[in-house]
Amino acid sequence: MREASHIAGCFSSRVRHLLHLHVARGIQRYKLRLRQCFKNDQQTMAEEGRMLIEYVTMNAIAIRKILKKYDKVHCSVNGNNFKSKMQAEHIELLQSPWLIELGAFYLNFDGIDGGEFSEFCSQFSCDLNGTEPVMTLTLPNSMKLEYSLTCAICLETVFNPYALSCGHLFCKLCACSAAFVLMFEGLKTASSNAKCPICREAGVYTNAVHMLELDLLLKRRCNEYWKERMAAEHAEDVKQTREYWDSRTKYAIGY
Repeated sequence: MREASHIAGCFSSRVRHLLHLHVARGIQRYKLRLRQCFKNDQQTMAEEGRMLIEYVTMNAIAIRKILKKYDKVHCSVNGNNFKSKMQAEHIELLQSPWLIELGAFYLNFDGIDGGEFSEFCSQFSCDLNGTEPVMTLTLPNSMKLEYSLTCAICLETVFNPYALSCGHLFCKLCACSAAFVLMFEGLKTASSNAKCPICREAGVYTNAVHMLELDLLLKRRCNEYWKERMAAEHAEDVKQTREYWDSRTKYAIGY
């Protein structure tokens, strides 16, 4: 279990580093490049992402083989315990939100011209026009994964998406509503008792992952929808902020 946790932590850390370089702008990008001495070259970033996908796939296959051995030798008891612990600690590699972010990274990538990288990128697809928006990742060893991009609260394609620690995706506005926090306060201020609307697990908001690459993908492919949702979210944010400060002012003056 310790090794699996280390693998998941290493994967998320490296993907976070890579994607911060890709989505960073202005002075932030300059600081990241200067501090970490990372050559922000598109080909280098694409190669780094491919190695990370191969890394997570290789380890996911290894864990599956271990579980099969448990099933064969221990009649599934230890295997089920191992699976339960991985789910409880959120270290299931193929359910990591960072894997979805890597898929969105490649779908956003426009700096690869032909060759093996074009073939590699073709393994990723995103259907936003079907009945249910879905991202499909075909990993090495013909492992095919599908991730729903529908928010379970508003039942629309996720906008400004966040992945909770349990792995479920929601719009930021919807997640804040479920956690009983205001948008300008952010999910990190959510109570440790706040539960995921789907799995009802508590304490999953504090370490929620902001899916910046996925949001960029939606902005590029569904620009009108993205603009509409952006305007609605901004209006709600302004409304919540105004109501909050109005109430605080009235309280302060004893009105």
